[in-house]
Amino acid sequence: MKVIIQRVQNCSVTIDGAVHSQIGKGLLILLGIAKGDTEAEAAYLAAKCTGLRIFEDAAGKMNLSAEAIGGELMVVTNFTLCGSCIKGKRPSFDGAERPEIAKPLTEFFVSECRKSGLRVETGVFGADMKVALTNDGPVTLVIDTAER
Repeated sequence: MKVIIQRVQNCSVTIDGAVHSQIGKGLLILLGIAKGDTEAEAAYLAAKCTGLRIFEDAAGKMNLSAEAIGGELMVVTNFTLCGSCIKGKRPSFDGAERPEIAKPLTEFFVSECRKSGLRVETGVFGADMKVALTNDGPVTLVIDTAER
């Protein structure tokens, strides 16, 4: 399981020309679920994302978490995170989990994020989404459970 986390001033997801969801200051979390990923990895990543200290404190140091600042989360599934570009010029997505397994894991991840008490918005699994954001910093991190 892999996430790309972006610290944002705001973020929205538009589907079929209509805004589906939006957040203010917080984190955009792009979530990729790979074959073999488990609820244990989803719980680990949810705790890591909500507690990650990447917001500035009064001294200007990255020392505060989304929980500490009362931030909001936008979780958007993104199977392309599990793509491989090793061979040729066309990515292979063989490493991405099948939708019937990935969707419940996504829902579990979101429910784990909500346990933090933060407001959590989402895109729609499998939809063609337009994600608009104002990256704050920019601060962008990648966390991959395969590297644990």
